[in-house]
Amino acid sequence: MTYSVKDVLKMEVAPALGCTEPVAIALASAAATSLLPREAIDSLEVWVTPNIYKNGLAVLIPGTPELSGLDLAAALGVFGGDPTLGLEVLESLDDEKVELAGAFIREPGVKVNILSGNEGLRIQARVKGGGHVGEAVIERTHNNLTALSLDGNPVTDSPLLAGSSGEGRPERADFDKWVKSLSLERLLELVDDLDQEDIDFLKQSVELNMRLAEYGLKHGPALGIGKTLQRLVRQKLLKEDMVLAARMLTSAASDARMGGVKLPAMSSAGSGNHGLTAVLPIWAVRDYIACDLDTIYKAIGFSHLVTSYVKAHTGRLSALCGCSIAAGAGATAAITYLLGGDLNHIAGAIKNLMEDLAGVICDGAKAGCSLKLATAAGHAVQSALFALQGVSVEATDGIIAGTMEQTTQNLGQLSAYGMVEADRTILKIMMEKHIHA
Repeated sequence: MTYSVKDVLKMEVAPALGCTEPVAIALASAAATSLLPREAIDSLEVWVTPNIYKNGLAVLIPGTPELSGLDLAAALGVFGGDPTLGLEVLESLDDEKVELAGAFIREPGVKVNILSGNEGLRIQARVKGGGHVGEAVIERTHNNLTALSLDGNPVTDSPLLAGSSGEGRPERADFDKWVKSLSLERLLELVDDLDQEDIDFLKQSVELNMRLAEYGLKHGPALGIGKTLQRLVRQKLLKEDMVLAARMLTSAASDARMGGVKLPAMSSAGSGNHGLTAVLPIWAVRDYIACDLDTIYKAIGFSHLVTSYVKAHTGRLSALCGCSIAAGAGATAAITYLLGGDLNHIAGAIKNLMEDLAGVICDGAKAGCSLKLATAAGHAVQSALFALQGVSVEATDGIIAGTMEQTTQNLGQLSAYGMVEADRTILKIMMEKHIHA
């Protein structure tokens, strides 16, 4: 099958309130709860794959007083979630609902299980109440509800189910196969298919992500990386240039998002932090070049396309930091495009970035992600500038191949096979810390 650039944006780019792993857990729990009569909830149990557990363990949940936890995320979905809002399921949270969820995780409690032997993305939620049992399953992507059941009987007519809205949403497996088959040249050609509706949508992605960046620069939540970089510039200890501007803006947005600020991000390839990295370095660079806004938005569209392409190869969740290698690849491709680079320059920039950042691990979503986003954003600019100066990593180096496409395939092999044990070790370390905390 062949899909359009609109399909890519529809599948891969969407507003998300909070880190997408705990939000996806809340979405599954809210969907299961929506099937029950509105009576007291007796029990709640969820099953998640290891990477969902890893990414949802420590990150703060928006709408709460700096609280975290997979059990809390599930309970918030039950008591305060609106499943019709997708990845903005927790938009309707208020203090009373947070208090109800907090009381529920203390008594009777929420049981969280890890689905062993499953390295993909899967969440199951089972809610019991009023003599009934509601169940929901999310698979492959964070907002992809694939099954609902009430008292063991499948519910097939719910508008919550993926594809049931009649919007012709592409089947995920077919879509991923198509994306993986694309060449860099074809990805660049798709940019020309963006129409005014798409441009307006991409403009919204800038607006949403800039709100987070502006909040982070003003208030310095979480680690306050963005605000600290800004302060260092004011103290004349650092000099602001294209690289630092990209680092500052992107990390500030991550500070706000990882700090639990109740503002949505425009996600890319299922991740809000990917969305920040895919969008904000390009927006930061615009101040240093002469370029009209529509071209900026087209570059951001190209960034999302490349991010989706790399993620299709590496997998939705892995031991590799997708913000660095996938969204970073999208950002450097877009920046090279903006600076007038041709196809060879763009391929060179992506290979430069992959050689530089392929070893960055994902050890869960948390405040420290802002450091990694700062690194990814800065290296996205640097890799583009190097490529435009004729600097491109040769195929003789490590996992780098002669083409960007083969290099990405090599990275996919590293992610799917080489990093499996690393992922288990990371999760083991995190779980031991959690137990002894």
